[in-house]
Amino acid sequence: MPDPRPVTLISVDIEAAGPSPSDYAMLSLGACLVDDPEQAFYVELQPDREKVDDAAMSIGGFTLDGLRASGTPPREAMTAFADWIGAVTPPHTQPLLVGFNAPFDWMFVADYFHRYLGRNPLGHAALDVKAFFAGVTGAPWGETSLHRVAEHYRLKMVLTHNALDDARDQATLFRAIRAEQQERSAGA
Repeated sequence: MPDPRPVTLISVDIEAAGPSPSDYAMLSLGACLVDDPEQAFYVELQPDREKVDDAAMSIGGFTLDGLRASGTPPREAMTAFADWIGAVTPPHTQPLLVGFNAPFDWMFVADYFHRYLGRNPLGHAALDVKAFFAGVTGAPWGETSLHRVAEHYRLKMVLTHNALDDARDQATLFRAIRAEQQERSAGA
């Protein structure tokens, strides 16, 4: 049976040492409310795995040694994130992860929540900004890159690969797509 509660949309972005949480550590996590991006969360994590993909590591500018020294232990980081989600999610609503390529971010977040807390307060669903854009505009999948979506809305965005900056940019894109969806629905 579907959950009748309205959702609280939370834009989430992560940076990782590689392509999957089974082998690679999540290095940083940023989140913000889609409709109030100043309500935000950011943490850099101590690595819990040693395997690295050189291309992934070059993107975020992190090193495992640097994060071992300055990062937050994963259990503490995920507890703080769960607490933040609880604080920003109004009663009688459910949090919903929104991401640009949401499956990637969701799999790391879900894995870390289950690994360290035994539960995932974001549940088992996520809303993908790329898929939402394709559905609203009819754009083919190949036209759903960040550059193309931002260009469609005349937004200038450059991925910084800072998880919080990128989560805020995702929220901006999502709001633009939602506005177009609402305009199309009103005109129908």
